[in-house]
Amino acid sequence: MDEQRKNEFIEGFMKYFPGAELPIAFYYTDDPADIEICTQPDGWQCFIGEIRKVRNGKSLAFNLDSLGCAGAKRYLGFTQELMPGFEYFLSHGIPGKIEGERYKKSPELVKELLSNHPKFEAPGAYIVFKRFDKLDETDEPEVIVFCATPDVLSGLFTLAGFDEAENESVITPFCAGCGSIVLWPYQELKKDNPRAVLGMFDVSARPSVPENTLTFAIPRQRFERMLSNAPESFLITESWKKVMERMSK
Repeated sequence: MDEQRKNEFIEGFMKYFPGAELPIAFYYTDDPADIEICTQPDGWQCFIGEIRKVRNGKSLAFNLDSLGCAGAKRYLGFTQELMPGFEYFLSHGIPGKIEGERYKKSPELVKELLSNHPKFEAPGAYIVFKRFDKLDETDEPEVIVFCATPDVLSGLFTLAGFDEAENESVITPFCAGCGSIVLWPYQELKKDNPRAVLGMFDVSARPSVPENTLTFAIPRQRFERMLSNAPESFLITESWKKVMERMSK
Protein backbone atom coordinates (compact mmCIF):
# COMPACT_ATOMS: atom_id res chain seq x y z
CA MET A 1 0.00 0.00 0.00
CA ASP A 2 1.27 3.44 -0.87
CA GLU A 3 2.99 4.82 2.23
CA GLN A 4 1.82 8.38 1.70
CA ARG A 5 -1.78 7.27 1.21
CA LYS A 6 -1.58 5.15 4.36
CA ASN A 7 -0.22 8.01 6.45
CA GLU A 8 -2.83 10.42 5.09
CA PHE A 9 -5.58 8.05 6.19
CA ILE A 10 -4.12 7.62 9.68
CA GLU A 11 -3.75 11.38 10.10
CA GLY A 12 -7.31 12.02 8.91
CA PHE A 13 -8.76 9.19 10.97
CA MET A 14 -7.13 10.46 14.15
CA LYS A 15 -8.40 13.95 13.35
CA TYR A 16 -12.04 13.00 12.82
CA PHE A 17 -12.17 10.00 15.19
CA PRO A 18 -9.99 11.07 18.13
CA GLY A 19 -8.96 8.20 20.38
CA ALA A 20 -10.47 5.56 18.10
CA GLU A 21 -8.73 2.27 17.40
CA LEU A 22 -6.94 1.95 14.07
CA PRO A 23 -8.50 -0.62 11.73
CA ILE A 24 -6.92 -3.88 10.69
CA ALA A 25 -6.67 -5.17 7.12
CA PHE A 26 -6.36 -8.54 5.45
CA TYR A 27 -5.35 -10.05 2.15
CA TYR A 28 -4.86 -13.58 0.77
CA THR A 29 -1.52 -14.81 -0.47
CA ASP A 30 0.40 -18.01 -1.21
CA ASP A 31 3.53 -16.53 0.37
CA PRO A 32 3.21 -14.84 3.78
CA ALA A 33 6.93 -13.90 3.59
CA ASP A 34 8.20 -13.08 7.07
CA ILE A 35 4.78 -12.82 8.72
CA GLU A 36 4.36 -15.15 11.67
CA ILE A 37 2.09 -18.09 10.88
CA CYS A 38 -0.34 -18.70 13.71
CA THR A 39 -0.16 -22.23 15.12
CA GLN A 40 -3.26 -24.25 15.86
CA PRO A 41 -4.26 -24.13 19.53
CA ASP A 42 -4.96 -27.19 21.62
CA GLY A 43 -8.69 -27.74 21.41
CA TRP A 44 -11.32 -25.26 20.24
CA GLN A 45 -10.53 -21.56 20.10
CA CYS A 46 -12.52 -18.71 18.57
CA PHE A 47 -10.65 -17.08 15.70
CA ILE A 48 -11.78 -13.64 16.87
CA GLY A 49 -9.60 -14.10 19.95
CA GLU A 50 -6.55 -14.31 17.70
CA ILE A 51 -7.59 -11.11 15.95
CA ARG A 52 -7.19 -9.31 19.28
CA LYS A 53 -3.43 -9.75 18.84
CA VAL A 54 -3.59 -8.08 15.42
CA ARG A 55 -5.55 -5.17 16.89
CA ASN A 56 -2.69 -4.78 19.36
CA GLY A 57 -0.16 -4.51 16.53
CA LYS A 58 0.99 -8.08 15.84
CA SER A 59 0.83 -9.15 12.19
CA LEU A 60 -0.33 -12.75 11.71
CA ALA A 61 -0.91 -15.21 8.88
CA PHE A 62 -3.42 -18.07 9.04
CA ASN A 63 -3.91 -21.19 6.96
CA LEU A 64 -6.07 -24.28 7.28
CA ASP A 65 -3.84 -25.72 9.99
CA SER A 66 -3.78 -22.51 12.05
CA LEU A 67 -7.41 -22.51 13.05
CA GLY A 68 -8.95 -24.22 16.05
CA CYS A 69 -12.54 -23.68 14.98
CA ALA A 70 -14.23 -25.59 12.16
CA GLY A 71 -16.46 -22.61 11.45
CA ALA A 72 -13.49 -20.30 10.96
CA LYS A 73 -11.93 -22.76 8.52
CA ARG A 74 -15.10 -22.55 6.44
CA TYR A 75 -15.78 -18.82 6.77
CA LEU A 76 -12.17 -18.00 5.83
CA GLY A 77 -12.55 -20.19 2.75
CA PHE A 78 -10.13 -23.00 3.59
CA THR A 79 -12.76 -25.75 3.54
CA GLN A 80 -16.42 -26.22 2.60
CA GLU A 81 -17.04 -28.89 5.23
CA LEU A 82 -19.56 -28.54 8.04
CA MET A 83 -19.65 -30.50 11.26
CA PRO A 84 -22.11 -33.44 11.18
CA GLY A 85 -25.49 -32.33 12.47
CA PHE A 86 -24.73 -28.64 12.01
CA GLU A 87 -28.41 -27.88 11.45
CA TYR A 88 -29.07 -29.18 14.97
CA PHE A 89 -26.03 -27.42 16.43
CA LEU A 90 -27.27 -24.05 15.19
CA SER A 91 -30.82 -24.73 16.37
CA HIS A 92 -32.15 -26.78 19.29
CA GLY A 93 -29.54 -29.56 19.35
CA ILE A 94 -30.01 -33.29 19.93
CA PRO A 95 -30.43 -34.34 23.58
CA GLY A 96 -27.40 -36.27 24.77
CA LYS A 97 -25.53 -35.78 21.47
CA ILE A 98 -25.33 -32.15 20.34
CA GLU A 99 -25.83 -29.04 22.43
CA GLY A 100 -27.74 -26.52 20.33
CA GLU A 101 -26.79 -22.84 20.18
CA ARG A 102 -30.46 -21.96 19.54
CA TYR A 103 -29.65 -19.22 17.02
CA LYS A 104 -32.35 -20.56 14.70
CA LYS A 105 -35.72 -22.00 15.68
CA SER A 106 -35.46 -25.27 13.78
CA PRO A 107 -33.03 -27.47 11.80
CA GLU A 108 -35.21 -26.86 8.75
CA LEU A 109 -34.56 -23.13 8.96
CA VAL A 110 -30.83 -23.80 9.19
CA LYS A 111 -30.94 -25.98 6.09
CA GLU A 112 -32.75 -23.24 4.20
CA LEU A 113 -30.18 -20.72 5.41
CA LEU A 114 -27.33 -22.93 4.21
CA SER A 115 -28.93 -23.43 0.81
CA ASN A 116 -28.60 -19.69 0.21
CA HIS A 117 -25.18 -19.34 1.81
CA PRO A 118 -22.35 -18.15 -0.47
CA LYS A 119 -19.68 -20.70 -1.30
CA PHE A 120 -16.27 -19.23 -0.67
CA GLU A 121 -12.90 -20.70 -1.60
CA ALA A 122 -9.84 -18.88 -0.30
CA PRO A 123 -7.87 -17.40 -3.23
CA GLY A 124 -4.59 -18.11 -1.47
CA ALA A 125 -3.07 -20.60 0.95
CA TYR A 126 -2.81 -17.96 3.67
CA ILE A 127 -4.79 -15.01 4.92
CA VAL A 128 -2.65 -12.23 6.39
CA PHE A 129 -3.96 -9.76 8.96
CA LYS A 130 -2.16 -6.54 9.82
CA ARG A 131 -3.06 -3.43 11.75
CA PHE A 132 -3.33 -0.55 9.33
CA ASP A 133 -0.17 1.20 10.49
CA LYS A 134 1.79 -2.03 9.98
CA LEU A 135 1.01 -2.27 6.24
CA ASP A 136 4.00 -1.77 3.97
CA GLU A 137 4.31 -0.80 0.33
CA THR A 138 4.22 -4.41 -0.85
CA ASP A 139 0.88 -5.12 0.83
CA GLU A 140 -2.38 -4.94 -1.11
CA PRO A 141 -5.13 -5.07 1.53
CA GLU A 142 -8.45 -6.34 0.21
CA VAL A 143 -10.73 -5.56 3.15
CA ILE A 144 -10.36 -2.98 5.94
CA VAL A 145 -11.95 -3.92 9.28
CA PHE A 146 -12.78 -1.45 12.03
CA CYS A 147 -13.45 -2.64 15.57
CA ALA A 148 -15.49 0.31 16.70
CA THR A 149 -17.74 1.89 19.31
CA PRO A 150 -21.22 3.24 18.43
CA ASP A 151 -19.97 6.82 17.86
CA VAL A 152 -17.26 5.66 15.46
CA LEU A 153 -19.71 3.33 13.74
CA SER A 154 -22.13 6.20 13.18
CA GLY A 155 -19.43 8.09 11.29
CA LEU A 156 -18.32 5.10 9.22
CA PHE A 157 -21.90 4.13 8.42
CA THR A 158 -22.83 7.63 7.27
CA LEU A 159 -19.65 8.11 5.25
CA ALA A 160 -20.18 4.76 3.49
CA GLY A 161 -23.40 6.06 1.92
CA PHE A 162 -22.30 9.64 1.33
CA ASP A 163 -21.89 9.43 -2.44
CA GLU A 164 -24.99 7.48 -3.49
CA ALA A 165 -28.78 7.47 -3.23
CA GLU A 166 -28.84 3.80 -2.21
CA ASN A 167 -30.07 3.40 1.37
CA GLU A 168 -28.40 0.03 1.91
CA SER A 169 -24.74 0.88 1.52
CA VAL A 170 -24.18 -1.22 4.64
CA ILE A 171 -25.48 -4.76 5.19
CA THR A 172 -25.78 -6.87 8.34
CA PRO A 173 -26.03 -10.56 7.37
CA PHE A 174 -26.68 -13.27 9.95
CA CYS A 175 -23.36 -15.08 10.32
CA ALA A 176 -20.51 -16.05 12.60
CA GLY A 177 -18.19 -13.31 13.82
CA CYS A 178 -15.43 -14.38 11.42
CA GLY A 179 -17.96 -14.48 8.59
CA SER A 180 -18.82 -10.83 9.15
CA ILE A 181 -15.21 -9.70 8.76
CA VAL A 182 -14.02 -12.12 6.06
CA LEU A 183 -16.60 -14.11 4.08
CA TRP A 184 -19.31 -11.48 3.58
CA PRO A 185 -17.11 -8.46 2.83
CA TYR A 186 -15.11 -10.66 0.45
CA GLN A 187 -18.32 -11.43 -1.43
CA GLU A 188 -18.92 -7.69 -1.73
CA LEU A 189 -15.38 -7.21 -2.99
CA LYS A 190 -16.38 -8.92 -6.22
CA LYS A 191 -19.18 -6.44 -6.96
CA ASP A 192 -19.07 -3.22 -8.98
CA ASN A 193 -20.54 -1.31 -6.04
CA PRO A 194 -19.45 -3.19 -2.90
CA ARG A 195 -21.20 -2.56 0.40
CA ALA A 196 -19.72 -2.39 3.87
CA VAL A 197 -20.60 -5.10 6.40
CA LEU A 198 -21.63 -4.35 9.98
CA GLY A 199 -20.99 -7.34 12.19
CA MET A 200 -19.84 -9.13 15.34
CA PHE A 201 -23.38 -9.83 16.53
CA ASP A 202 -22.46 -13.50 16.93
CA VAL A 203 -23.21 -14.30 20.58
CA SER A 204 -20.47 -16.96 20.66
CA ALA A 205 -17.85 -14.44 19.51
CA ARG A 206 -18.96 -11.57 21.76
CA PRO A 207 -16.68 -12.58 24.69
CA SER A 208 -13.69 -12.06 22.38
CA VAL A 209 -14.40 -8.35 21.79
CA PRO A 210 -15.01 -5.44 24.21
CA GLU A 211 -18.61 -4.96 25.28
CA ASN A 212 -19.18 -1.71 23.34
CA THR A 213 -17.54 -2.90 20.13
CA LEU A 214 -18.90 -4.08 16.77
CA THR A 215 -17.07 -4.50 13.47
CA PHE A 216 -17.35 -2.57 10.23
CA ALA A 217 -15.66 -4.33 7.31
CA ILE A 218 -15.11 -2.34 4.14
CA PRO A 219 -14.01 -3.73 0.75
CA ARG A 220 -10.98 -1.85 -0.59
CA GLN A 221 -12.88 -0.04 -3.37
CA ARG A 222 -15.50 1.34 -0.99
CA PHE A 223 -12.80 2.30 1.50
CA GLU A 224 -10.94 4.34 -1.12
CA ARG A 225 -14.16 6.16 -2.01
CA MET A 226 -14.78 6.96 1.64
CA LEU A 227 -11.28 8.41 1.98
CA SER A 228 -11.81 10.64 -1.05
CA ASN A 229 -15.19 11.86 0.22
CA ALA A 230 -14.21 12.55 3.82
CA PRO A 231 -12.99 16.19 3.40
CA GLU A 232 -16.34 17.37 1.99
CA SER A 233 -18.61 15.23 4.14
CA PHE A 234 -20.43 15.73 7.46
CA LEU A 235 -17.08 15.13 9.19
CA ILE A 236 -16.36 18.87 8.87
CA THR A 237 -19.70 19.99 10.37
CA GLU A 238 -20.58 21.26 13.82
CA SER A 239 -22.79 18.21 14.32
CA TRP A 240 -19.83 15.87 14.01
CA LYS A 241 -17.68 18.09 16.21
CA LYS A 242 -20.09 17.40 19.05
CA VAL A 243 -19.56 13.65 18.56
CA MET A 244 -15.79 14.20 18.36
CA GLU A 245 -15.81 16.04 21.66
CA ARG A 246 -17.42 13.03 23.31
CA MET A 247 -14.92 10.65 21.69
CA SER A 248 -12.05 12.85 22.93
CA LYS A 249 -13.15 12.26 26.51
